[in-house]
Amino acid sequence: MKLYSDVGTQRFGQFLGDLMLVVWVWVCVELGLLVYRITDALGAPGRKAAEAGDGLAGDLRKLSEPIGKVPAVGDQLRSPIDGAAGAAGKLAQAGRDEAHAVEQLAYVLAGVTIALPVLFALLIWLPHRIRFSRRATAAQKFIDNAADLDLFALRAMANQPMHKLAKISDDPVAAWREGDTAVIAQLADLELRSTGLKAPRPG
Repeated sequence: MKLYSDVGTQRFGQFLGDLMLVVWVWVCVELGLLVYRITDALGAPGRKAAEAGDGLAGDLRKLSEPIGKVPAVGDQLRSPIDGAAGAAGKLAQAGRDEAHAVEQLAYVLAGVTIALPVLFALLIWLPHRIRFSRRATAAQKFIDNAADLDLFALRAMANQPMHKLAKISDDPVAAWREGDTAVIAQLADLELRSTGLKAPRPG
């Protein structure tokens, strides 16, 4: 499979296009990571609330155990402390839920920020590169198997713009029919270069 043109200017353009795609993907990834960090930072209050709630609940439970051992009134004194510990635990869980929701949102926004522009670039870049590779690979088989340029000269007369054909010959069809090797070679070279190949050197 042929990936790059043999024609210098065309090959440079392909390298440049590939490099721009790589840079674009890198920029999108960096932007996505930035979006993730900014969005995830919004979950900091929830994480702090969870941490504070867990700490408060733990302290209240530790306090509840010795109070519960007080004779006669231990259970009565312990009940509101256990209730406060439960409320602190619920506050901690609410903080964790909020932080988790923000984290999931951060992942989604980062994924969209990366995926959409990268996919858009690939939809533009990939068909063009595949089309070139298929055309150049198919044409290369004919060049590799035989040095007969008549086929490419004929294709040039069918595919190439008229002003380019006129630069080669005033009547390229007649020259092709007469077997004018110079005109045939120029026509074939014109067609081959459009597919990213160079005509084989004689001999």
